[in-house]
Amino acid sequence: MNDPNNSGDLVQGDSEVEPLRGEAEAVRGDATDVPNRSAVDEELPDEEIEGLVIEEEIAPEDLPREWFILKIQVNREDSIRDALIRRIKIAGLEGYFGDIVVPTEEVAEFNKSGKRRIVKRKLYPGYLLVNMAITDDTWFLVRETPGVGDFTGSAGKPTPMDIREVERILKLGDHKDDGGKEIKTAIPFKIGNRVRVKDGNFQNFEGDVESIDEANGRITVVITIFNRSTPVELEHWQLELV
Repeated sequence: MNDPNNSGDLVQGDSEVEPLRGEAEAVRGDATDVPNRSAVDEELPDEEIEGLVIEEEIAPEDLPREWFILKIQVNREDSIRDALIRRIKIAGLEGYFGDIVVPTEEVAEFNKSGKRRIVKRKLYPGYLLVNMAITDDTWFLVRETPGVGDFTGSAGKPTPMDIREVERILKLGDHKDDGGKEIKTAIPFKIGNRVRVKDGNFQNFEGDVESIDEANGRITVVITIFNRSTPVELEHWQLELV
């Protein structure tokens, strides 16, 4: 009976293990043939290496800002503007925005006693001018502000304003009553309106508005006196719509 511990069987076992040892050596040899990462990078052309670099995020100040027109609820222009400014600060997106403007112009108004005062009148009720850089975050923030409708534009894409038109609008709100450019008078009538005289020598007479002098706040009304059409110049506050 053969002893399983004799030397002859050990030799036989070693001969069976030899092929496995050979395979292990082959695997180790293949591993040494694989170049490391730095070697691969050294062999890549420069343009391919540059393609592997992740682009840096663009800073807000490097993004171009443009002026856009924003549709909003009428008679809420100032409150919506203030709410939008607050939301921008909370979101930390101040770097993407410039001025947010309610377009106005300075006009003169007269009370019943004829006293003149300068007030700001909204040029485009229901609209804001916004200077901003359009990104996914800024677009979403503006659109989600309560009271905001949409940007003006075509095919759902905001259309930037011509800078010359923006400058013209902003200058209208900078007028001063200092003897420079004449400030228009806020007159609630249009040429052709039928009006009634409510104060003065022609009280209760009716006529049609023929011309309007916005600089002086006076209106020429054609009324009938002794069966004749007669143009009469009146203060706008002396009239009311029929």
